[in-house]
Amino acid sequence: MVKLLLYFLRFQVFYLNIKLCFKQVINKSDFSLLLPFLYKHNKPMSTAKKSYKKITTKSLTEMKNNGEKIAMLTAYDYTMAKIVDNAGIDIILVGDSASNVMAGHETTLPITLDQMIYHASSVVRGTSRSLIVVDLPFGSYQGNSRSALDSAIRIMKESGGHSVKLEGGSEIAESISRILTAGIPVMGHLGLTPQSIYKFGTFTVRAREEEEANKLKSDAKLLEELGCFALVLEKIPAKLAQEVAESLSIPVIGIGAGNGVDGQVLVTHDMLGMTHEFHPRFLRRYLDLYTDMTNAFESYITDVKSKDFPNKKEQY
Repeated sequence: MVKLLLYFLRFQVFYLNIKLCFKQVINKSDFSLLLPFLYKHNKPMSTAKKSYKKITTKSLTEMKNNGEKIAMLTAYDYTMAKIVDNAGIDIILVGDSASNVMAGHETTLPITLDQMIYHASSVVRGTSRSLIVVDLPFGSYQGNSRSALDSAIRIMKESGGHSVKLEGGSEIAESISRILTAGIPVMGHLGLTPQSIYKFGTFTVRAREEEEANKLKSDAKLLEELGCFALVLEKIPAKLAQEVAESLSIPVIGIGAGNGVDGQVLVTHDMLGMTHEFHPRFLRRYLDLYTDMTNAFESYITDVKSKDFPNKKEQY
């Protein structure tokens, strides 16, 4: 009875407000007087995002369903991983791009499974919140599903990573299925797949032609059906990437794939400006560490040569 009385009183106040507001509008012929009233009674719902103490594959699906974009960066060592994780990144990719930025190779092909495990275990020790995805390196999963399973198991057991990433579609379906049967989460990767760079012959945008675009869409659907928890799309037209993202229930993370996907990934060394020779259109540099670090090194050299370092406060 008390609740009904309260509802009635609220309705009376609401009704009187409307009556007074419209009376003023009619008297002054100024419909802008309605705006404060409309705003007061039509406030948008809260858009606060869920806070995750630990990112899991389930978290990523929730983020896609809630319209929250997923942020992903690479890391290859303990120190960088600790900084990236503390910043609040959702996914850390221990990428085979370590072959380029850490080892100086021209392609990702030379890096070995043992080296990937070394990098991944270093990253795991520096991470407490982010989901860690580890690339299966070239030659460790193509053509032989048993080898693929063995490689994935080694990464999970020896590095402590949370999942693996494989490049390709229907060609590696058997390998993906076999890894998934062992309970290992798999992230797919379509579009420009760097491990196939010698087949492509160029780093140009992929899937511009209808035939390749249709195969990409078919492969994306297949990877979802096989059980992949997410998909990376690299260097494909933005319109196609958005179409794929909207057609799948799993998160789609892009690199050079436009803003219509569910998240973005960059190589950390690139976005920090450490690899200053690399200038693709999709890259946004947030720092110029190449210049800053060069200046710091030069200052150190000058201080040492001039006997300015160490000074009295910097010695025992």
